[in-house]
Amino acid sequence: MKVIAAAGVSPLGRGWHLASAAATPSMETPLAATHPGIAALACDDRAIGDAVPVRARKTMSRGALLAATAMADLTRALPAGALRDAGCFVGVGASAGAMNDLHAMLGAAIVDGEWSLARFGGPGLAACNPLLAFQLMNNFTMCHAAIQEGIGGPSGALFSRGAGTIAALAAARRSVEDGDCAIAIAGGADSALHPVTWAELVRDGHAVVPGEGCGLIAIADDDRFPALATLGAIATVPLDGEGELAAAIGAAMGAGAEEIVIAVGADANAVRGMVATHAPAARIHDLGLGEALAATPALAWLAALDRIRLGARRVVALTIGVDGDLGVVTLEAP
Repeated sequence: MKVIAAAGVSPLGRGWHLASAAATPSMETPLAATHPGIAALACDDRAIGDAVPVRARKTMSRGALLAATAMADLTRALPAGALRDAGCFVGVGASAGAMNDLHAMLGAAIVDGEWSLARFGGPGLAACNPLLAFQLMNNFTMCHAAIQEGIGGPSGALFSRGAGTIAALAAARRSVEDGDCAIAIAGGADSALHPVTWAELVRDGHAVVPGEGCGLIAIADDDRFPALATLGAIATVPLDGEGELAAAIGAAMGAGAEEIVIAVGADANAVRGMVATHAPAARIHDLGLGEALAATPALAWLAALDRIRLGARRVVALTIGVDGDLGVVTLEAP
């Protein structure tokens, strides 16, 4: 199976060449309005440019906006019409709507200092933009992008905090292998910078630098398209302890890897040490784009793909999301 095109949006900008740059966390991000002092890695809105019409943005969550931007670039990376019947399988996060609408809904539902379900279902719903529903439905992170670019093949939006995005890639490959489509798109889009999402991460004890982004690749088994890389093993492993993590990494590295891209959040040092033990000759690269939830594995694939572009023969993208599962995706030079 070949990777025939790629696209991305990340704190490094727009594009999939993520191998040789570094992003610096900033206090001046959208999260600062509600959580001042939290360093985060945000995508520059200028990178989106005119990829998404202004009117359409009113219906999109942050993740959907990033996905639509990357999908526009992916479409243009291939001949016109090539993706019309493509499959589309994307890892998506828990979409969260515009804060002003959420505040308006909650404010209208307060009676004598207490929240009222009855008022929420009446004046509360009436107080928000009717288009808010399209921001809140997380399947629209995938749907907006596919609709905008006229992609009409089999599709799936998989909820992800890491492993779901690996599952999206496996579903995309299976869709091509089963003959459901000639080309399939796989990736992930998400943002940990929404105040509700960040509050949930803090509540659950995740000590991470919040990030955001979208990574997409197109795969095919078709000689009409030149290959950027060959897609190898795809695997996820639920982890219950350090011993299991060490065993899983040992198995992942068993076939050998020239370079390894890791995106593992708070466990980076421990994982880096385990990887170095099992693959002492491999070069290890930290993705360094923060915790972008459903987007993180896909961004790691882009970084691995870029290592192939720069001359590596075999690169493993090794990720551990906040869901605690190990994800392994191998790319090889064509």
